[in-house]
Amino acid sequence: MPTLRPLALFALLAAAAPAAAQTPPKPEPADYLLPDDTRMTPFKDRVPMVFVTRNQKEWADLKGYFNDGTEEAVDPATGEKVTRKVVKIKVPMGLTTAPPVPAENPMTVEKWVLGKKLYYDEILSSDGTVSCASCHAPAKGFADGAKSSTGIGGKLGPINSPTVINAAYNRLQFWDGRAVTLEDQSQGPVGNNLEMFGGKADPWEEAVARIRANPEMVKAFVAVFGHAPTRDAAAKAIATYERTVLLGSGVQDRAEALMRKRVTDEESGKFELKADDYAAALKAEFAAKSPALKDLGLDAAKDADKVDAVAKQLLNGRTLFFGKARCTNCHTGDTYTDGGFHNLGIGADNDGNLPLSEFGRFARLQTGHKDTALVGAFKTPGLRGLLQTAPYMHSGEDKTLEAVVDFYDRGGNVNPYLSEKMRDTAAEAAYLTARAAGKPVDPAVKTFGPAKKPIIPFKLNLTTQEKADLVLFLKALNGDPFDPLIADPKAFPGK
Repeated sequence: MPTLRPLALFALLAAAAPAAAQTPPKPEPADYLLPDDTRMTPFKDRVPMVFVTRNQKEWADLKGYFNDGTEEAVDPATGEKVTRKVVKIKVPMGLTTAPPVPAENPMTVEKWVLGKKLYYDEILSSDGTVSCASCHAPAKGFADGAKSSTGIGGKLGPINSPTVINAAYNRLQFWDGRAVTLEDQSQGPVGNNLEMFGGKADPWEEAVARIRANPEMVKAFVAVFGHAPTRDAAAKAIATYERTVLLGSGVQDRAEALMRKRVTDEESGKFELKADDYAAALKAEFAAKSPALKDLGLDAAKDADKVDAVAKQLLNGRTLFFGKARCTNCHTGDTYTDGGFHNLGIGADNDGNLPLSEFGRFARLQTGHKDTALVGAFKTPGLRGLLQTAPYMHSGEDKTLEAVVDFYDRGGNVNPYLSEKMRDTAAEAAYLTARAAGKPVDPAVKTFGPAKKPIIPFKLNLTTQEKADLVLFLKALNGDPFDPLIADPKAFPGK
């Protein structure tokens, strides 16, 4: 028998040996991936979305909320000059600045469409029954109309669902401010075992796996982000949709616009609202048979003769809002919020005790940065769209605007950490002075702690008519109905 050479022997043994087991490829990370630009929609075919505000000349020429246009751009990869489509979003009257958009998450129509689909899809919940829209539904003011929200398996959450309306302007998200951006906020519910995912060590990993099992979703993610679905990309897409949920153009905004035109024409320089400005705005609403009339309790067919009386009420309501009712202590700016956190005493018992579940912002502050001024403090909500977002407060305990006004009229609920903006600090100082001098003090005043610190709520003492006028002013902030592309889950551009 001939002797086999070493190479021939090796080949023979290799052929006889069983094939080595193939090591399965590692799954792609669920949190984030780096993009492959060659897989994305070409630059020239991407359709950016840009906000246009009323202080820009073209605003008046835009017919609807979403408006098609074109722009000249330079492809950053090739340096080629291209003309491509663009969608211009007409920011509602009253919102004087565009929502901030993170540089790492530029808005495009493709991304917006993907985000909207994810927002309304139950694929992100562990039992396939809950979507973002379950607790933030357009028909209910992008909230859910309940005192507290219901999540997977019928589990009841501990807090009232905050609206997405104008959340793009929020300095911090959630009632306790635990998220900085809409991108942060959009990740929260999926990781919550009461809301969308239960009993999972890494709920987002499973959620991403589900999305990756959907060929249509995978195709969309690749086109927008240049890679398979990830948590990072899903958050960016959902935030892009939420960033366009804007509300303005209420009767109050129209009256202010008419006032500015009047003052400019008069060249008086006195930019002060008058009852006549409200009357002019209301007459225009009657002529257009606007739904804003219903917000104010007016019938377009029967109540035209009430214009002057309602105009005076609105002016008085605004005067109260900025004056005696002290609403602007916290409700300021275009969206009527200071973006801050304040203790109103919600959740306090009759002795002023707050359970840990009502510690609010304080509980979310990092160790080493705990500020006792924020014990029991919750975020100041914006005031646009109030008629759509009842019930009110983070607890959802007030069902009507009238109840909210009554709550503030009495100065909130007494507790050791009641916001200074809610307190009668002058009366507290007088109490301390009298006590130090050994003089009689009001036994009804509640005191707290070893130092027996007095807490005295500031009572507004509004009359019945003043309360009614203030509520009417709040209703005048409600705004135009949402564009169907925003509010209809099945409506998409070009369809």
